[in-house]
Order: sequence, then C-alpha cells, then structure tokens
Amino acid sequence: MDFASQFVQQLINGISLGSIYALIALGYTMIYGIIKLINFAHGDIYMVGAYIGFFAITMIHVSIVPALLISMVVTGLLGMLVERLAYKPLRQAPRISVLITAIGVSFFLEYTSMYFVSPTPRTFPAVFDNVSLHFGSFMVNGQQLLIFGITFILMVVLTYIVQKTKIGKAMRAVSFDVETAQLMGIDADRVISITFGIGSALAAAAGVLVGVYYNSIDPLMGIMPGLKAFVAAVLGGIGILPGAMAGGLILGVIEALVSGFISSTFRDAAAFAILILVLLFKPSGLLGKNTREKV
Repeated sequence: MDFASQFVQQLINGISLGSIYALIALGYTMIYGIIKLINFAHGDIYMVGAYIGFFAITMIHVSIVPALLISMVVTGLLGMLVERLAYKPLRQAPRISVLITAIGVSFFLEYTSMYFVSPTPRTFPAVFDNVSLHFGSFMVNGQQLLIFGITFILMVVLTYIVQKTKIGKAMRAVSFDVETAQLMGIDADRVISITFGIGSALAAAAGVLVGVYYNSIDPLMGIMPGLKAFVAAVLGGIGILPGAMAGGLILGVIEALVSGFISSTFRDAAAFAILILVLLFKPSGLLGKNTREKV
C-alpha cells in the first residue's frame, strides 16, 4: 500500500473513531453549556450504555438497532437519575464541590458495575456479517459504515431538537441565562434533567458502537474515551455543539494518523498534547469566542 492509500485508510479509521468521540463530547458540551459542569462521570455513563446494549443483544436477543434504542433510553433515564440525586442538591454549591461529586459518581458507577458484571472483559457479539466496501487499495468495513450512519442520524436529530423544538429553545434560553429563563416561565430544573438524559443517551450510543467496533467491553472502558471526549469538547469549544462534533472528528483523525505513521503507543500522549496546546494558545477552542468574565 502506497503512502496516499495508507493516508486515506487512516483518515477513514480516524473519522470512525472521531465519530465516537464526538457523540461522547456532545454530552460534555451540552451539560457544560447549561450548568457549567464538567461531568467527569460521563465516560462511565458511556460504559453503562455499552453493557446495556450487550445484555439486550445476548439476553433479549434483539438486533443492533433495537439494542441501541434500549441502551439509549435506559442510560438516558440513568443520567437523569444521577443529575437528580447527585448534582441537583449542589446546584448552588461551589464548583469544586460539584466537580468532586462528579469524580465520586464516576468511581461509584465503575465499581458498582464491577460488582454486578465482574471486572472480566466481555466479548461483544457479532451483530451482522462481515461486509466491506473496497475503493481501490483501501476499504470501509461494516462496523465503520454502521458508526458513520448512526452518528450522522443522531447528530441530525440532536440538531433538530436543539434548533426547532420547544425543549431545544428552552435549553438555549437556560444556557444563556438561567434566572431570566425562569422568570420567563421556563422550568430550568426540567430542562437540565432532560439535557442530562439526552447527553447520556448519546454516550450510550457511543458505548454500543464501540462494543461493535472493538468486540470487547469492560467496566473501566469509559475512563480513557471519557477523558479524550473532554479533550475533543475543549478543542472544539466546550459549550458549543458544532465544536464538540468538529473536535471529536479532528481528535480521532489525529490519533489515527499518529498511530499509523508514528507509533500507536504515542496516540494517547498526542491527544493530551493537543489539550495543552489548545489551553495555551486558544482556551476558548476552535469555534469558541473569547469572552471576558465580570468580577
């Protein structure tokens, strides 16, 4: 395979990986945009979604699309429950208290999952026959086609919800100014809860797609993707939905190129090097605008 073909193949691999990062990053950026919370338990919500999809396929014996929908619904409800029990009581607390609580929720989800499903990795079942499309010397496999298709559909649906629906308008109003939105009759608590639900559902979809792509899931699988999705959200501009999408895709492509042309052991370092560079030179992210905070 010549250099151009290898580059295109790595680019395809990077877009499929970046699509998963983008789905997780959307949850980060939606929650931050509404209540300025960096929900470090979000990666573990993604892990729970992967397990729900796994059990839906292996125990209920449904195909990948129903399993995906079941995982999104159940995990969305879990996200709303976590918000109600862990974050809502701290709505007026200092940010450091909420951040520490998010880390605590993360550990709780990880070790509770270990207790119930064991720490042993599980092999995700094959959900369809191996298919691939060949374009010259490179190819796109069935798992990548599934990731591209599901990610595209979910992003279109999310954009429609945020831009065209009543709850989407309420989300934008609350993200702009919570107090003013409440004075205008918007139930901010309900909006925040729904935002957690939608973000968690997107993370669940990413978890199921990762299971399909890598054929393996475990209770600690959310740690690194969760951190990288946070990097993607910061890269694109945290709090900005198109920024999360763009940041996820860019990060995935960079990781794939580093793995393919330098070393796979360096790809994680590359991701966090990007975070450092973004914070040094453009803290607001690629699509963010610098704003001054009133003191």
